[in-house]
Amino acid sequence: MTITIGTRGSKLALWQAYYIEEKLKEAGAQVEIKIIHTKGDKILDRSLSKIGSKGVFTEELEDQLRSGEIDIAVHSAKDLQSSLDEDFEIIAFTEREEVNDVLVSHKELNMESSFTVGTSSTRRVAMLKAFYPHINIVDMRGNLQTRIGKMEAGDCDALLLAYAGVHRMSYHDKIKEKLPVKRFTPAVGQGSVAVESSVNLDKEKRELIIHACNHPLTEICLRAERSFLKEINGGCSIPVFGYCNWFDDYLLELNAGIVSLDGKKIIRVSTLLDDPEQLGIDTAKKLMDQGGREILKEIRDQLNSAL
Repeated sequence: MTITIGTRGSKLALWQAYYIEEKLKEAGAQVEIKIIHTKGDKILDRSLSKIGSKGVFTEELEDQLRSGEIDIAVHSAKDLQSSLDEDFEIIAFTEREEVNDVLVSHKELNMESSFTVGTSSTRRVAMLKAFYPHINIVDMRGNLQTRIGKMEAGDCDALLLAYAGVHRMSYHDKIKEKLPVKRFTPAVGQGSVAVESSVNLDKEKRELIIHACNHPLTEICLRAERSFLKEINGGCSIPVFGYCNWFDDYLLELNAGIVSLDGKKIIRVSTLLDDPEQLGIDTAKKLMDQGGREILKEIRDQLNSAL
């Protein structure tokens, strides 16, 4: 049995594809890898919010899933849009790495220092404005190696990145501070690799991929987070955050929220439940009822006026 993996071409994306390849080979499959360039890889002179958030890193991969040229597409789970077309599904989430954001620099800095940080994430920008208003922010796009190079060339003093990517690319020596999850809560899905397929994927292949790659405890948590994101219709241009973990053997806890673009308003909610999809829905409704609806409308109005 041969399984064809579609992936973006960055070193981090390829790390993820090779990671899935290894798991599939251990399960007895033969594997081919196909590199596909996405809109988010090609357009680097505009922020993600100005490109448009839906499918910016996934659309071209999904086109090839639909045509059958690839069997599965491998993504960072945090890059997936909140709602998939009905002919696609996520069939596996790998075991999650640490979910924290980290400060990365070639200089001796910490979050109390005054410096310029590069990031393209609207969530990180809004949270920096909320919690670290003394830090200057510049937009920084490109793959991880490109951004590290720009930083070392003087375009900024530091980067704010997901620990998982920094760990996978062996940049541990550049981590200056790990930001606490309870305050600087990550994006939905951060830390896990997602495997997407067409709903028409061969049943035998589908079962092998799930058995080889899916981590059930992670999957349940990410189903809650993605249910939350879908309910509020969030995307990568909306500064929302959400992190679900196991409260005990039976209950899940979802901590989630939204930040205004200027960082002046932040709403957090926390919910306990045993059903992941309902947990996401209940958490989104609680957030909306506690002022999130107004912040979300304000954000969308500001983004639309900037286009």
